[in-house]
Amino acid sequence: MEAYLDNSATTRCSSEAAALMMKLLTEDYGNPSSMHHKGVIAEDYVTDAAKKIAKTLKVQEKEICFTSGGTESNNLAIVGAARANQRAGMHIITTSIEHPSVSAVMAYLTENGFEITYLPVDAYGVISLEDLKVSIRPDTILVSLMQVNNEIGAVEPIEEAGALIKQMNPHTLFHVDAIQAYGKMRIFPKKMNVDLLSVSGHKIHGPKGSGFLYIREKTKLLPIINGGGQQKGMRSGTENVPAIAGLGVAAEEIYTGFEEKIDHMYELREHLITEAEKIPGVSVNGYKDRTNAPHIVSVSVAGVRAEVLLHALEEKQVYVSAGSACSSNKPAVSRTLKAIGLAPSLLDSTVRFSFCAENTMEEIDYALEQMRTLIPMLQKYTRH
Repeated sequence: MEAYLDNSATTRCSSEAAALMMKLLTEDYGNPSSMHHKGVIAEDYVTDAAKKIAKTLKVQEKEICFTSGGTESNNLAIVGAARANQRAGMHIITTSIEHPSVSAVMAYLTENGFEITYLPVDAYGVISLEDLKVSIRPDTILVSLMQVNNEIGAVEPIEEAGALIKQMNPHTLFHVDAIQAYGKMRIFPKKMNVDLLSVSGHKIHGPKGSGFLYIREKTKLLPIINGGGQQKGMRSGTENVPAIAGLGVAAEEIYTGFEEKIDHMYELREHLITEAEKIPGVSVNGYKDRTNAPHIVSVSVAGVRAEVLLHALEEKQVYVSAGSACSSNKPAVSRTLKAIGLAPSLLDSTVRFSFCAENTMEEIDYALEQMRTLIPMLQKYTRH
């Protein structure tokens, strides 16, 4: 049996999205900037995808800018906003648990004269609204918060933060990295006072290399890719029509039968947590109830290195990741796990299980069965 439990790293592309992409690669392959019929057909696919996505967020289709994925969306939002608004101030607020596609951008901006305030989090990975409130200044041009942490599934108070930001400084832009949240919760940027929102396609059964940035109308943003002026000059380059169309299909599908899918993932999560914690030396990080995101479980195993457990499970066709897939091939210690105050002995002994609606209870039971056998055996070889 196979149990793919690494859906926060990537998901299987939906069959409908893949089939449409194949059609666009081989039949409707026109350039959307071309004026002839094939170009118009291609442009229609881009427009249709924007309509489908905009509907899920209750925004306008013209506010959707297609990108190559979450990393580009985050870079465009943060660097684009910083450059466009630097005359108003050079102060930016973010958190201590952001994904590298945000934290690395903040380090880049620091080198370029911007001042970054990093909000701490509690033991569950959640920021304090009071900390945010006292950090906002007249020269704060941007606040960038992730909605769901990619390692432990902590959910940040985005709606409350949005209201607070606009109350303290109406000119401060609010960017949300929703890469692990889109498709896992209802997101309405207008209601949440969100100006910029990043999403990645391959986290929601769309293709890799696809994503979008929601840009609220009239938001001051400078492009980071210049060229032929596609997408109203915000992101030049010929649009990747197959990927965009596939993303549109995936966005529509992920929000169809939404409540049932979320309930199902929470049931998988709760079962995994209850049973895993019965194994000696196993502990779960973050909230264990439905305060947390439905699809992520962070598990620490005393005395067993994450990489060792990952490969032992892999041999049994159980696929998980050590922390975040985007940084799991690097030896660096997780900033998130350090920020929540995890015991130093567990920092390199933590793995992430992540689900999608296609996962079954049988797969969870199979993974648990392997853990019950492997963990005690691996703990015998613990380092002293």
